[in-house]
Amino acid sequence: MVFPRSFHPCFARIICVLFLFLHFSSIEANSGGFSIKLFRKRSPHILPRRVLKGSPNAQTIQTKISAYLGQHLLELSIGNPPVKIIGIADTGSDLIWTQCVPCDNCYKQLNRLFDPRKSYTYTNISCQSEQCHKLDTGVCSPQNGCNYSYGYGDSSLTQGVLAQETVTFTSTTGKDVPLKGVVFGCGHNNTGSFNDHEMGIIGLGGGPVSLISQIGSSFGGKKFSQCLLPFHTDERISSRISFGKGSEVSGLGVVSTPLVAKQDPTPYFVTLLGISVTNTYLPFSSSSKTVAKGNMFLDSGTPPTIIPQDLYDRVADQVKKHVNLTPITNDPELGTQLCYRTIKNLDGPTLKVHFEGADVLLTPTQTFIPSKNGGFCFAFTNTSSDGGVYGNFAQSNYLIGFDVERRVVSFKPTDCTKQ
Repeated sequence: MVFPRSFHPCFARIICVLFLFLHFSSIEANSGGFSIKLFRKRSPHILPRRVLKGSPNAQTIQTKISAYLGQHLLELSIGNPPVKIIGIADTGSDLIWTQCVPCDNCYKQLNRLFDPRKSYTYTNISCQSEQCHKLDTGVCSPQNGCNYSYGYGDSSLTQGVLAQETVTFTSTTGKDVPLKGVVFGCGHNNTGSFNDHEMGIIGLGGGPVSLISQIGSSFGGKKFSQCLLPFHTDERISSRISFGKGSEVSGLGVVSTPLVAKQDPTPYFVTLLGISVTNTYLPFSSSSKTVAKGNMFLDSGTPPTIIPQDLYDRVADQVKKHVNLTPITNDPELGTQLCYRTIKNLDGPTLKVHFEGADVLLTPTQTFIPSKNGGFCFAFTNTSSDGGVYGNFAQSNYLIGFDVERRVVSFKPTDCTKQ
């Protein structure tokens, strides 16, 4: 799921996949894991792009990432010679796509567009191929290519051709690790609430065309872990996402909750039992003693945590009781958000999120976010639906492991600035 880019909570953008498709081809790599480093915007640690080298080995590999306006932007190289691509790291969607030449109806981006005509490893997927027939409505282009259309709930849309390419990650030892045959969308018609730093989206969901699913068998399993920075830390500091073997989250302080399987394989659904504000426990539902399994999903592409209106009202009321300030009520740009006029973040309260089998403690660093008008806003918002989204603000400063094969998510409190 991607989300409107701002530092204050607002309504979620729930993904709506118009056409879900494809079977990915084999990727040439080994069974070792790798990691990707998450860089802050304009970080001096960003490494120069390198050319493709030989076969990958079991070393950790790393690529460039920046954080910008509430999103973690994963950077990798695509094609040969490789071209830098920066896309939203999104556990709420599957498709990997970037804007491509020609792009007559695209949003403005700072970096150059990917030009498939300049890459000798680019291959269009034909509409007769097995991959294209995975489309619900198999759409052929006039050139016999496989067209795709992938949309989001806020009417953002990417349309283009489905293709295969070599994707390159940079290793910690300076060697490049090329992954051949990655299925991705070459977007020629892309519209929506994207900013000029975002060249597309890197889908990390559980569906068959996500990056995780495509590389899982090559790197030791369909699993990964992430350690996301709070957005108001030093921009020169980086965090990390690790994939495959070696990405397991273990050690002192780890708590785990089951992943709940549903018809849609993309979102990582978990069960939220309730939320405590300091010492006051608030059950997920005030009207029922039973909690539906899989009532929340974890989404790195959505900044705020979104919970049902009834639970939000009770949580917000308790937060107000523990804050020695008067909420802002006269700022139309903030709307109904719970915000406070303060130069530095609040001292409290702490929240504890009670997942099934896992209690996750949240401090004001994860629950109050700087607003553009000055002050700090509560990084939770409400929805009229029965479920919700656990957003990337709350996920910061936790090493979070997603083991899709074992069907479990693990949390370990971690200073992600030191990862």
